[in-house]
Amino acid sequence: MNTIYEKIHDLLNEKNVPEYRFNQILHSIFKQRIGKYEDMKTLPQSIREMLISEFGSTVYGVRPTLENDLGQVGKMLFELCDGNKVEAVCLRYQRGWESFCISSQCGCCFGCKFCATGTLGLKRNMTAEEITDQLLYFFLSGHNLDSISFMGMGEPLANPNVFEALSILTNPDLFGLSQRRITLSTIGMIPGIRRMTKDYPQVNLAYSLHSPFEDQRNELMPINKKYPLHDVIKVLDSHIQHTGRKVFIAYILLNQINDSMKHAEALANLLQGRDTCSHLYHVDLIPYNYMDKTEQHFTPSSYHQVQRFQKKLRDNGIEVTVRAQFGSRVNAACGQLYVDTEKPH
Repeated sequence: MNTIYEKIHDLLNEKNVPEYRFNQILHSIFKQRIGKYEDMKTLPQSIREMLISEFGSTVYGVRPTLENDLGQVGKMLFELCDGNKVEAVCLRYQRGWESFCISSQCGCCFGCKFCATGTLGLKRNMTAEEITDQLLYFFLSGHNLDSISFMGMGEPLANPNVFEALSILTNPDLFGLSQRRITLSTIGMIPGIRRMTKDYPQVNLAYSLHSPFEDQRNELMPINKKYPLHDVIKVLDSHIQHTGRKVFIAYILLNQINDSMKHAEALANLLQGRDTCSHLYHVDLIPYNYMDKTEQHFTPSSYHQVQRFQKKLRDNGIEVTVRAQFGSRVNAACGQLYVDTEKPH
């Protein structure tokens, strides 16, 4: 499927409009932050009217319908052209740094037990344009796209359109983002990881692990039956060897489920001694964010237990941090994205 940028280019060619007009449109969008065709005053009125007639009034196709903003964190509900809805999150850090968490699918089919999005089921993949339009909306609203994470609704590597979205985001004539400013999280889709190694080697990869034991991970994350964690780790080893880039291991701490010292020891053993790769694995511990949407209800590990788990990993030579959580108040934290317009978020 052609993106809006390709469609605009094709339309201008069809109408024998000079190439520089297309460049003016891109300059208006990505340099001047103009999102409405009518406001692109460098274009003749006839071209503006043609664009509006063909594509509507704005360059982005997603429609913002609900915003919940608490200053440091904001969550936006977008409606797509077919009525499906997805959520995206804006995180604001000190010194003005802004990070955006975007969705890649309408729902998710993988059913991770602790994730609210998985209870929705998969409605469809988002197009590359819909994925990037989430960011285009924020950008045109005056935000700085300092870092981007594919950690919203859906499994990015289960949607082939994500690769085209990455092409749009890193295209110097469009968003022009550095690959290193982008992080993609996966539950362990081996074919997709291999393609990332080949096509986008500098994009940061995060592997959602959540248990070092195959049997338990089978229960928590059914995808493990298709792509067992030990097979995934071998592919990540290869990714590190080919790219020299760090891989992040995401680990949600669930009270009395996966937060024991036995789990910490097994996780350390899994990552230790991986030839030249061990020092490029970084564990990201994530306090569980409670949601009443999941079939099985979990509780977060205590602060003391989180610290013990972190210390155990650190004592075993594993790089580890505890992720700062400040999105839970608007259900915007890890595992909480769940489209619900029946009540305020």
